[in-house]
Amino acid sequence: MTDFKSLGINDNAINLLRNRGIIEPSPIQKMVIPSILEGKDVIAQAQTGTGKTYAFALPIVQKLKKDADYIQALIVSPTRELAIQIAAEIEKVKPDYAEVLTAYGGQDVEKQLHRMKDNISIVVATPGRLIDYMKRGHIKLDRLKVLVLDEADQMLHIGFLEEVKYIMRKSAANRQTLMFSATISDNIKMLAKKYMKEAEYITAEKKQGPAVTVKQFSMHSTDRAKQGTLMSLITSFNPYMAVVFCRTKRRVSKLYEVLRNNGFECRELHGDLSQAKREQVMKDFRNVKFPILIATDVAARGLDIDGISHVFNYDIPADAESYVHRIGRTGRAGLEGFAITLYTSDDRQTLDMIEDELGIRIEKMQQLKKTDDKKVQEKKAPDSKRKTGFRAAQKAKAVQGRKKQSSNEDKKQDSGKRNSNSGTRQEKGRTNGSNASRHTGSAVYKPKRSKKK
Repeated sequence: MTDFKSLGINDNAINLLRNRGIIEPSPIQKMVIPSILEGKDVIAQAQTGTGKTYAFALPIVQKLKKDADYIQALIVSPTRELAIQIAAEIEKVKPDYAEVLTAYGGQDVEKQLHRMKDNISIVVATPGRLIDYMKRGHIKLDRLKVLVLDEADQMLHIGFLEEVKYIMRKSAANRQTLMFSATISDNIKMLAKKYMKEAEYITAEKKQGPAVTVKQFSMHSTDRAKQGTLMSLITSFNPYMAVVFCRTKRRVSKLYEVLRNNGFECRELHGDLSQAKREQVMKDFRNVKFPILIATDVAARGLDIDGISHVFNYDIPADAESYVHRIGRTGRAGLEGFAITLYTSDDRQTLDMIEDELGIRIEKMQQLKKTDDKKVQEKKAPDSKRKTGFRAAQKAKAVQGRKKQSSNEDKKQDSGKRNSNSGTRQEKGRTNGSNASRHTGSAVYKPKRSKKK
């Protein structure tokens, strides 16, 4: 069995990983860590939730020089949430002498500039804020050792191509460049040819498509009927945790108000929220303080949570790449997930295009009837059928899956929080009188762990 020691990771990092319950490297970690330690440029293709962060973070922190007075590593992320998440993971495995700076829009500029007076070893940043600091002269990359573009395809997809080119041009010519992406687009190949040195392509999956642990469905609706259809689906599937994707910030807010007014426990996540509010929503969702998150594509890029059981595409994704990224929120860490896409007659061509590009056929579901939601659900999604003791058993599985890479202390704390939240939710149901019959989307469904083939 391949372990971190055989990959070249030092004992200090291995002990830190072991304290967090991480013993065996993931497939992508096994494939890329040796090449990164050798100093090679790498383009790694892997689905989200496969351990990509540690695949580049472990070699980076191991190669840091203690007395260096310059930025040694830069990780560029498409969104603020993902940047925060990456920095938090690096903090857990870095040596004590290394300082990590997270730079992104929405933060207090003076506070970030004050942090730069420290001897910063690693910078994790979004493109816009990074370039702002580069042009001000606060961040210099002329001696940079390692440049990482995480979620590279999504970064280019949302319009950061020119910014990425600028960052690569201004970085040290002899740097090591790493790109991690769920799909390999023509723009990524162009960047590799122009700014990387004999890049090694590494693929952890055989095809650029959704994870095999995700069961995919689609349902025809009209735009006017979508709200009712979605509420019927949520009531029927009763997800443990779900992300609902909308096309625009305005549609997110409108749907949030409708679901909330109909008694569903949910929150919204989009770019118009303040940074503090976005961070609080993300924190509460991770702690399962509410089960349904309604979000735009960009805002949800930082969602790396082992426990999301369902993804609902309220608005159909624009292309196959976005589809893969959206439904990649579920079916993570070996857990089974469900992805349901609502489409109108006008969307049918887009749905066909997604299927053709990914080489898949998405099963079509019949429209749910209000009087027979339960019967249709049992027929269409047999894995979601409730049995005696289902709640306790599935919540236990969810706790185990979501804490796979947490320390024993974190496990106890997290478990206590969830049990407390669950108890509070049940108590409210007993004491709220007529409100007890309102739909809450309560956390009762958690998919089974998929069998390894």
